[in-house]
Amino acid sequence: MKRIIPIFLLTLFYFIGTGFSKFKTVREIQPVSMKTQAEALLKKQILQDALWAMQQSPITVTASSSPRSAGGKHDFFSEADYFWPDPKNPDGPYINRDGLTNPDNFLEHRKAMVRFSKIIGALASAYKITGDEKYVKQAVKHLRAWFVKAETIMNPNLLFAQAVKGKFTGRNYGIIDTIHLMEVAQGALIMQKAKAFDQETAKGVKKWFADYILWLNTSKPGIQEKTVKNNHATCWAMQVASFAKLCKDENMLDSLRTSYKTILLPSQMAIDGSFPLEMARTKPYGYAIFNLDAMTMLCQILSTPKDNLWDFETADGKSIKKGISYLYPFIADKSKWTLQPDVMYWESWPVAQPFLLFGAIQYNKNDWFITWKKLDHKPKVEEVIRNLPVRNPLIWL
Repeated sequence: MKRIIPIFLLTLFYFIGTGFSKFKTVREIQPVSMKTQAEALLKKQILQDALWAMQQSPITVTASSSPRSAGGKHDFFSEADYFWPDPKNPDGPYINRDGLTNPDNFLEHRKAMVRFSKIIGALASAYKITGDEKYVKQAVKHLRAWFVKAETIMNPNLLFAQAVKGKFTGRNYGIIDTIHLMEVAQGALIMQKAKAFDQETAKGVKKWFADYILWLNTSKPGIQEKTVKNNHATCWAMQVASFAKLCKDENMLDSLRTSYKTILLPSQMAIDGSFPLEMARTKPYGYAIFNLDAMTMLCQILSTPKDNLWDFETADGKSIKKGISYLYPFIADKSKWTLQPDVMYWESWPVAQPFLLFGAIQYNKNDWFITWKKLDHKPKVEEVIRNLPVRNPLIWL
């Protein structure tokens, strides 16, 4: 009897321990399972995109120019989307038509940057899932062209972005154009330890982004953009966060976490989880989606075990989870949208929004994940692509 009791107790303790262990494992593997499903879903497309990227030669801002630009060969130039010729004064200053994109604007630099982002995003994604350094070797060519080579480098500022004919040679709102450098910075972060990623390139890339971070924080346009009350401030913070992560700028990252908790989330989100400033625009649906994606990416980039923004909630109950929960029903079923349709591109949204995937993984929300899987992962509409800087989610996981 004395021998039976210890054996019984040991067996009981074993099953209790195993049971608790299994229970914990079930909870913990759900996010991993979603990541695995996401990789399986995207792998074929990633390898196809990488095959295309392997065949591309670098094209930077020096490959095209506009006579309307006040900048030089190495300066990024774009024109404000919603400004048009004045019918009453065709040769005079442009006038604003909010939400309506002028198709005659100079777009070549923006297209080149989006193309650059697609190339690096595809190559970094392929490298992450295959480990093949041929993708890194190709990426280095493009990174050097944009950030290192004197002949083709882009100046690390946006002094001439979103200009308005007859009014502004550049505006702070143009800073939003460089959200497409986010996946370039993240791609470099993913590939930087590869042998093919030489030290000269690594140093040059980080120096460029460090210089740009400095400009974004000290220049008049940068400071103006940082303090805008709507999605522009969110996107300022989102891109600076991605650049600072590459540069290991911990002070900047800490500052952005504080900004998210004390300024961006509390000032932009309503108690119900909506974004009133975006909902009041002529494209409320697209802007609400865009700003939620940006805030979600701030949580994804900035969260640490000690300061997890996914779990942060203001005193009055605002949180990123509430924001996703508010918008999700209108993503799953667009017919439920109660506001006016967007004046342009209403039919083009939603696509496979980042907030659905990253939110699903963080909160174990299978319905969000299923909806993300069903949506378009390869949008073709330029306006959608312009407002979707995160198109390669695997490099952020």
